[in-house]
Amino acid sequence: MVVKMQSLDAVSSEILAAVAAADSLDALEAVRINALGKKGRISLMMRDLGGMDAEARKTAGQSLNKAKDAISAAIDRKQSDLAAAALDARLAAEAVDVTLPSRPETEARLHPLSRTIEEVIAIFTEMGFQVAEGPDIETDYYNFTALNIPPEHPARQEHDTFYLPPDKDGRRKVLRTHTSPVQIRTMESVEPPIRIIVPGRTYRSDHDATHSPMFHQCEGLVIGDGVHMGHLKGCLIDFCRAFFGVDDLPVRFRPSYFPFTEPSAEVDIGCTKEGGALKIGAGDDWLEILGSGMVNPRVLENCGLDPEKYQGFAFGMGIERIAMLKYGIPDLRTFYDSDLRWMRHYGFLPFDAPSIHAGLVGGSN
Repeated sequence: MVVKMQSLDAVSSEILAAVAAADSLDALEAVRINALGKKGRISLMMRDLGGMDAEARKTAGQSLNKAKDAISAAIDRKQSDLAAAALDARLAAEAVDVTLPSRPETEARLHPLSRTIEEVIAIFTEMGFQVAEGPDIETDYYNFTALNIPPEHPARQEHDTFYLPPDKDGRRKVLRTHTSPVQIRTMESVEPPIRIIVPGRTYRSDHDATHSPMFHQCEGLVIGDGVHMGHLKGCLIDFCRAFFGVDDLPVRFRPSYFPFTEPSAEVDIGCTKEGGALKIGAGDDWLEILGSGMVNPRVLENCGLDPEKYQGFAFGMGIERIAMLKYGIPDLRTFYDSDLRWMRHYGFLPFDAPSIHAGLVGGSN
């Protein structure tokens, strides 16, 4: 018995050395069980205290408790160190590069609408146009009245326009039905000459294969001294040929009516339709793509401009429509279905997207 107690220092030193040498939490747990478990070396010594006389038991008990406390403290420190090292190793092994795509297996594609808008902007900015923007929620004045749209016009009816709840004065704002209000705001705030395009979202209460409740338009406005119909025709002919990539694309202007332009004209491009396929270019058929005209003198007056001094032209096109024609997309609704299969088929690689600075570039989809 005395021999066992006299060997406490040696046992304690041996156990502390084993604790220091443990290189994993499992190894450390084995050392703990061997020392402090029910049948551990220190635990067995504690049991031997019962066979000693009172004085020897007191002295040996103090030594054993001191050794046990030292071993327990050493195990706790080692466990903390090993746990921290294990966590660092796990974090290093599971490190995530947050600069990588969330789905690296999915090839990013540029939506046809985004690409078409950039193409339109690139073409018109090369002609000297600037991009203008305005609010999606508009007053009745800017959306209808200032544009010479009469109170009885069908576009003002609720079956065609989204109206918001009335304010405290009973006036109801609308989700803009076209981007033309931006033209009014520009003419009110900018002195001519003016040359802007206005790409943006518009809203109408309609939904089928060729209409959507939310869609995109791009309108243009030129105001200055001596602007005439020839300028309008030259501008739009150049745009159509650049956008569709056909140098000799036939373009014709048909008389039409819009409240905000006078005279007004629909713009058609030449095409052929054979075997259910549409081909843009010289042919025996025509396809309408946009509306245009000389700005109505009443609209100029509403904006505080003298129609005797200034003239101008305006035009507007549906972005979805020209994208469908150029890229052979049969149904407008698929633009908004968020279908990755559709995006892989119709989307574009983002590296060669057109821009104001780079102009038009050849894209691949």
